[in-house]
Amino acid sequence: MAASSPRQFLYALNPLAKVAGFAPAMILLVFVRDLATPAAFLVLAYALILLGARLTGRLLALLLLGLPAGMLAIGVGFSLWVDAARVADSVPVLRIGDWTLFSGALLIGFATALRLGSIVALALIGGLTTSGPDLVRASVQQLRVPYRIGYTALAAFRFVPRFGHELSVIRAAHRVRGYHGGRGPFARIARGWGYIVPLLAGAIRHAERVALAMDSRAFGAHPSRTERHLVPFRARDVVFTAAALVASAAIFLVFFPWQLP
Repeated sequence: MAASSPRQFLYALNPLAKVAGFAPAMILLVFVRDLATPAAFLVLAYALILLGARLTGRLLALLLLGLPAGMLAIGVGFSLWVDAARVADSVPVLRIGDWTLFSGALLIGFATALRLGSIVALALIGGLTTSGPDLVRASVQQLRVPYRIGYTALAAFRFVPRFGHELSVIRAAHRVRGYHGGRGPFARIARGWGYIVPLLAGAIRHAERVALAMDSRAFGAHPSRTERHLVPFRARDVVFTAAALVASAAIFLVFFPWQLP
């Protein structure tokens, strides 16, 4: 697990602690309909990420621009799709001909957007500060997931960046040989079909190398394996999980989004 400073404490936590701490809240947020509850979780998630993660330019753009823009688009879109008959008793906000946008539609749309945004933000707490190998190791070591499943899934997941690298090499080779096929959308489609065969050939070669490497290490020959890298579940992980559960319960109790009107 990567070393971290006290200001980047999320990287030092066990991946399962970050999942277990907020998984119940993410499930319950699906069923809330108010604005305050998801907004509180959104603020909590942002605070944890800003305090405990490495703030790269891409991460800041995602948090400060990408996620809010997505929530705004979802809120407006869902507001336009709401049946006007359901919210006809609320205050009209915008009229265009016979069409009227009511405040109740905006409330429903942005409540949905906040709900989805808070779920995504809570998922980013672990997603931005956890590597795939560490999550697999923690699942194998603490959850007793069979290593045959965990590491096979990890090997399959690592095919994705490999495909990207292979595709960039194939494109460069085609450009060197002057095979561009012209301009326009049909030419782009034709070039795409030309990438399929060499990409499949590269994928098969890579799969064979991975299979040989796993066989040479006796993968699957025994029910368990010795782990080179341990991902322990320490006392700080217990404290973080408990604190996350307590904070989530406190937010739900304070706002109690299921109370009857």
